[in-house]
Amino acid sequence: MGRLIISGASSRSGKTTITCGLLASLRHRGLKVSAYKTGPDYIDTEYLRMAGKCQAYNLDTWLMSEEATLKLFTETSRGKDTTIIEGAMGLYDGGINSTASIARLVGAPVVLVVNAGSMGESAAAVALGFREYCRDINIAGVILNFTGSEYHVKIIAEALEDKGIKFLGALRRDDGLKIPERHLGLLQAGENRSFDVERLAAKFEECINVEELLRISGASGELRPCSDDLLLSRKYNARVAVARDEAFTFYYPESLDTLRLMGAEVEYFSPLNDASLPQADGYIFGGGYPEVFASELAGNATMLQSVRACTRPILAECGGMMYLCRGIEDVHGNAHNMAGVLPFRSFMTGRAVMGYMTGRALRDNLICRKGETVRGHEFHYSRVEPEYLEDTCAFELTRRNTGASHYGGYAGGNILASYLHVNFWGNTEIAENFMNILTSSRL
Repeated sequence: MGRLIISGASSRSGKTTITCGLLASLRHRGLKVSAYKTGPDYIDTEYLRMAGKCQAYNLDTWLMSEEATLKLFTETSRGKDTTIIEGAMGLYDGGINSTASIARLVGAPVVLVVNAGSMGESAAAVALGFREYCRDINIAGVILNFTGSEYHVKIIAEALEDKGIKFLGALRRDDGLKIPERHLGLLQAGENRSFDVERLAAKFEECINVEELLRISGASGELRPCSDDLLLSRKYNARVAVARDEAFTFYYPESLDTLRLMGAEVEYFSPLNDASLPQADGYIFGGGYPEVFASELAGNATMLQSVRACTRPILAECGGMMYLCRGIEDVHGNAHNMAGVLPFRSFMTGRAVMGYMTGRALRDNLICRKGETVRGHEFHYSRVEPEYLEDTCAFELTRRNTGASHYGGYAGGNILASYLHVNFWGNTEIAENFMNILTSSRL
């Protein structure tokens, strides 16, 4: 099983475009591929899924342990010809969960993508610096992105080869290949009608040395064994209904797979289009862009009434919490009424709040007991008011990078709602807590 990491010298180097091009190219060659994204990103994985026609998973050693991450990679890549991993940010960014640390964990060579749009030979100096910075990372070659003329490519390619760095090809500046962005990252794959995977695959075959990429991937060597100690201890008979449509798309597939492995039947419903909640033992409202679809969500009155009347457990993360609020003020300042089961209103701020968090439970809730901790990630441009309600506040949240703490979320009755995104994979305690409550008669 070959494996390869596509990493960047920095954010906005075009890693997603390059990774999608490679996945589509390999698929066209009849190869079975699996796809991964390092870190907590939800949006890029959908592009990888579309390009490779395969499920794309997150490799994140903060949200799950190293052993759980390795097991996820091992289990989901079994039987594939090659696995392609897209890195996050720059190769060495992110501390213990950097793309470089994932490269070490899974023993994968790295192809460095360099945005050469405003550089000549300096692009080779950047690549050389990345190679020399940490020699236990195998930087097996470089792909240039956003290049101009043939001469532009030639001078950088020659400089790379002069320093013993393999040149693997270059993509020219092409607005038709760019993926548009919005306030949480790339435009969602399902909304991007201009994303042409077939054209990208053809361009990739024309400009990139795919044969050499396959050779590099195939020389990865043996994947180190992982433990079998992550097996789930119980099976549950439960049905979990998950909100999934254009407004709610932020889910870790491996997290929902964990519930399935525990015996849950996972089904999807649409707060945008369905008339009411389906029958289920519990509900999950994940993150997404409810502020973009606020008018349509507010217009589905029967669904909102069904949510208000629900007495079964509801786990809501980020955008899901916003939907449960009294209302959402969208990016244009327009107010829209929402489900109203939480005593908050949600506002867009224009300022990103992002990073890894540890949540210490202030009271018993759907996934942990008072005093227990859970790891998660926040990424949002909104806030809720009031930000803190003493009788129902769910967590004391502490940032991994600064140690700064604040209070947030709601835990009361049948609801746990916060900005915290968690991953059940490898965190079997919180998964089992959730399933125990779903199958108990306490609610």
